[in-house]
Amino acid sequence: MITHATSQAARFLGYEVRSQHADTKITQGRRSANARIGLFVPGDVIRNKCGNHMRKGVPAQRGLLLHDQDFTIVAKYAAEYRGVVQYYLLAQDVFRLEKLRWVMETSMLKTLAGKHRSTVTKMAHRYKRVIDTPDGKRTCFQVGVPREGKKSLTARFGEIPLKRQRLAVLNERAPVLASARRNELIHRLLAECCEICESRTQIEVHHVRKLADLNRPDRPDKPAWVYLMAKRQRKTLVICRECHENIHAGRRTATPTRN
Repeated sequence: MITHATSQAARFLGYEVRSQHADTKITQGRRSANARIGLFVPGDVIRNKCGNHMRKGVPAQRGLLLHDQDFTIVAKYAAEYRGVVQYYLLAQDVFRLEKLRWVMETSMLKTLAGKHRSTVTKMAHRYKRVIDTPDGKRTCFQVGVPREGKKSLTARFGEIPLKRQRLAVLNERAPVLASARRNELIHRLLAECCEICESRTQIEVHHVRKLADLNRPDRPDKPAWVYLMAKRQRKTLVICRECHENIHAGRRTATPTRN
């Protein structure tokens, strides 16, 4: 394809390639930017990436993540944002991704607020941190998970500065946007935590033949575990031995908590 380098832009590997023009940029008595080829972030890329986290023109919560842990929510948003920013670090105008940062940050906080039935302001106050980076202090959102005998797991969103790096190495990886249905049960089992009482001993799985069985006519007052399975649209529930026995015996269980 033949493209006019000054008035048009060529697309290559997701970048816009065009000739630069800036009469006001003077270096050693010369217009150093004019006629130099530069890499730029395409406008449609920013719009499409922002659109993935918006509804009716404003940032919106991501419903598929409402039942994930706070650490998982922040980690998924951070992985997606980091992948986009690190890929476009060679661009002259990487700072234009500030709009994407704001949209994703607001969507993430709305998701956390919807999960905890709280507000965006309270979620921001809970997880906002100021950290030291090679580029100075930066404000980000951080969630930590302590581990006994091991280093705590930490998920951060927004710690990457939108500053061009001439020698950046492009290493694009597809981010995990949501839990896959086929391996969700495996992840829930590996968490080794009862989804009703949060006990971590004798973890088992309670099954129902089909979701329609949850609406039994002989059960006028539905127990809490029935509402949890119906809300998650899952025929399995990872629970401890005590809760499992209470379910089969028809006894009352603890009220499920929102992790």
